[in-house]
Order: sequence, then structure tokens, then C-alpha cells
Amino acid sequence: MNYQKLFSMQKGLDEHIETKHGLKNESLFDRKVLALLVELGELANETRCFKFWSLKTSSPQETILEEFVDGVHFILSLGLECGFEKETEYIGEGEAKASINDQFLYVFELVNKFRNSMALKDYKELFHAYIQLGELLGFNALHIEKAYVDKNEVNYERQRQGY
Repeated sequence: MNYQKLFSMQKGLDEHIETKHGLKNESLFDRKVLALLVELGELANETRCFKFWSLKTSSPQETILEEFVDGVHFILSLGLECGFEKETEYIGEGEAKASINDQFLYVFELVNKFRNSMALKDYKELFHAYIQLGELLGFNALHIEKAYVDKNEVNYERQRQGY
């Protein structure tokens, strides 16, 4: 995955949003953390991996991928907030968990760990675990990057339309 490309695109989107909404001099870190947690919950909801009480199947893969890249947007944005965009790899330690449900719970934990530390090591671990979640959901780096680029364009269009 071309992280530099994604960070560059995210930086442009963030600057556009912050300028348009008069947020240039405001710390948005905690709001972005909360947004990431909400997006993670929305993603889990689309997969339905935790809904043991329901027979309904998960949403289509395209919907799940779109929700997944919403999380990528906020992870990139948090990295920009902390000045981590110069890294070339965002590989953390550890293998993916045994189940999608366990991986979701692990990512939730890592978001909070990173929020408290704001450390590069914890950021890399979070990013890596999130990409592993994507892999468990059936997505590879090419799927993720293309979907990110597509959704980035949608996000710009939404800003132009007053979303």
C-alpha cells in the first residue's frame, strides 16, 4: 500500500475541511478518535459478526469495504495530527486474532491505547491491526487503496455540497 499517497490525499482533505469549517487552530485529536470509534462500530454493524441472535447476513462486500475505508480516513488523519506521515511502513507486532469479533475488540483497545499515549509505536500497532481486520474481512492492500481513493473523492464532493 502506498502510505505516502494516502497520507498526502488525507492531508489535502483535512486541510480543506479545517479551512472550510474554521478549525485551523483547533485540536481535533479527540474528535477524530471518537469518529474512528464510531466508524469502527458502524463497520462491525455492517459485518454483523457479533449479532449471534440474528440470522440476517452481513451487508454486501462493497458496503463493508466502504465502511472500512472510513476508518482508514480517520487513522490517517490521526497520524497527521501526530506528525507520523513520514514513515514508510506501518507494521505493528502480532498476528491477527482468531476471529473477526476478536480483531474488532483488539482494534477498539488499540484506539484507546493510542489515544492515551499518542506514541508512534502504538499508532503503528493500531494501523497494522486495522489492516489485519480488513484482511480478515476479505480485503487486500489493492482493494483498500482503491476504495480509499474512491471514497476520498466522495468526501470532497460531500464537502462541496454542504454535507
